[in-house]
Order: sequence, then C-alpha cells, then structure tokens
Amino acid sequence: MYRNDTPFVVKGGSGYARMTMLKAIGGNTVRTWDTAGLGAILDSAAANNLAVIAGLYIPESRYFGLFYNDQKKVDEQYAALRQVIQRYRSHPALLMWCLGNEVDFPFKARYNKFYDAYNRLLNMIHTEDPDHPVTTTMVNYQFRNIINIRLKVKGIDIISFNTFGDLQKLKNNLSSFSWFWKGPFLITEWGIYSPQESVNTAWGVPIEPTSTKKAAQYREMYTRDLPVDNPRFLGALTFYWGQKEEVTPTWYSILDDSGGATAMVREMQSLWTGATQLREPPELEYMLVNGKGAADNIIMKPGTMQTAEVRMIDPLTKGLRIVWKVLDEDFDPQNMHQPKAYMVDLTPGDSLRVTFRAPSKEGPYRIYSWIYDDDGNVATANTPFYVVGI
Repeated sequence: MYRNDTPFVVKGGSGYARMTMLKAIGGNTVRTWDTAGLGAILDSAAANNLAVIAGLYIPESRYFGLFYNDQKKVDEQYAALRQVIQRYRSHPALLMWCLGNEVDFPFKARYNKFYDAYNRLLNMIHTEDPDHPVTTTMVNYQFRNIINIRLKVKGIDIISFNTFGDLQKLKNNLSSFSWFWKGPFLITEWGIYSPQESVNTAWGVPIEPTSTKKAAQYREMYTRDLPVDNPRFLGALTFYWGQKEEVTPTWYSILDDSGGATAMVREMQSLWTGATQLREPPELEYMLVNGKGAADNIIMKPGTMQTAEVRMIDPLTKGLRIVWKVLDEDFDPQNMHQPKAYMVDLTPGDSLRVTFRAPSKEGPYRIYSWIYDDDGNVATANTPFYVVGI
C-alpha cells in the first residue's frame, strides 16, 4: 500500500483520541466506526500527520427484514453516504473507507437484498472516489465470511479483521486458506484477550488482568502472533486508543479519561520504533479483597466492612496518587455506559490498602484502583465481588 507515493504500513490506534500522543509514540493511523464528526477528525489527523480509516456505518446483514427489505431506507442510506464520500474524498488525511464493521456475510438467499445494497454502495464509492481503497471488517478470520465475500461482493479491495485472543490462529488460517483467497488484509482491532475469552467468576463476569499484565500480554501477542512478515499484511490498529466503557471502564482502555497512559502505550512505542522515551508506569502484581483474588469468587454480606489492597512489583510509593471506586457490575458484555458508583466509606482513599463498606443492595460489583505517577502514567486493577444478604 502506498500513501503519497511512499510505501505505507498501518501502525496506529483504533479510535481517534489524543492524536498528538499517538503520533509521538510512532503511530501513523487512526480509525472511526461511523461518520459522526468526521470532518473534525480528518482535520485533526492532518494536523498531526496521521492517516484516517473512515468508517461508513451500515446496518448488519441480520436486519434484512427491518432495513434491507425497505427500499426507501436503503435509498436514503445510499444518498447520505454518497454525500459523505463526495465531501471528504479529497481530504489529505483520508487513507481508505471501511464499509461496515462486523456486518457478517451470510450465504442464504434471504440476505440477497443486503448484498444488493452492499454492492451498490461499494460501486458508488469506487465511482465517486477511485483514489482510496475500500475495506470491511469481520470478527476473527472466518472462512465462511471469506467465501461469501469472494462469491457475492464485487470489488472489495482489502479484508480486515477484528481479532483478540484468536490472533494466535491468524497466521495458520491465512496460510491454510490461501488457496482460496490470498489478497491483502488489515487488522483493524487487536489487543489483549477480550472479556468473552477470559476466565469468569461463579456468577459469570470476566476477571480482568491488571494493566501491567495486559502490557506483557500485548508484547507477547505482537511478537508471537501478529503476522508482520506476511507480504499481504498492510498493518494493524491497537484497540482501544482512548478510554472506553465496555464491560468495565478499564478493560480495553489504553488511556484513561484524562489521557493518562497505561503500560500498553510504552509497549506500543517500543514495538513500533524499537525504543521508548516514556517512563514505566507503576507495575502491579495483583489486587486482593479480604486477602483473596478474583478467582476465589469473593462473597460478602451487605453493609459489612471489607479490605482491599493492590500489590506492586516495586513497593516504592513516593509520588503516587491512588483513586479507588466501587462500581456496579454489568452482565451485558456490550454495555457501553458508565456504571453507577457507590459511596462505601473508602478509607484512606489515597493508599494501596483501604477499607470499605459493602453496598447494602444485593448483587454484583467491582472495586477499582487507578494508580498515577508524577509523569501522568496510570496503572489499573479491579476485582469483582458479590453481595449476598442473610
């Protein structure tokens, strides 16, 4: 892939926050999932010499009955996306269009109107903007999706994968099925193991690693699993560049909501550039609640006093600022909303070891700790627990 007549490999973050920081650590690309605020995002990217993979939202194929069988809705979507293409096709930050995110490509005839609408959009984009390629994304490498794209979609330029724990299977899948498809690919989301791939408590919520363990996991997966030597590989975007509420406020968040950098930022710079100028954030071993880890399935009675502590690899605490919170647990893995915080008499708040009162309402919760150093770096840990009445 070439950009401005120069070979270009995507190294960036899936997201579009803190672009100056991303550029400073060696990134060159950001990604959106839809067109909301696209003009401002493109302008900010251009100011930081970053490229943009611009997402074009379309309803998933499973909505063939509610959306794709309604020609009026399909035509309105076509007209709206055509205006977007015409407006931004000449923007210097634009790298490519991504038509749909994880829309799925089924085989059955009842999805034919989805394919009609999709191919019509794809043809329109290539006609209106022949200078930028078009990709689409799927969850992991799904041979079924590859087959249907090859058979039913005319003209997609690049296939992209959103993959986490299954990244370890990607090299083998690319090789095993190259007899059918050997085109170029991008990895548009990758990083640590997802909540769906993690160990759960007895009540079914995932156990989240500390930010220190996430950074080590990230480096291991980059060096072992990312197919950077494959000649078809066009690059990869780490998920999520910014702060994101999904299952928890910290699971995918490479930064906190004020821009504090987790250890993954340092790993990204090191792996992209071969060096890093960033100070290492506080290194955490684990969190304990009443002397137990999350895998011990911690149960407590309403309103009773509890203890929580974070163990650090380097016990030096000078210059650290520590924030604790007890938040609602959400069983929905697609939850994108900030959970409710509880006043639980946390004492002392700015310490590696605290006492707190269990919430009075029965149900699942998590206790979180954010640990900041003087350089604005942050380390995170949390532990789920369940309150059960007598």
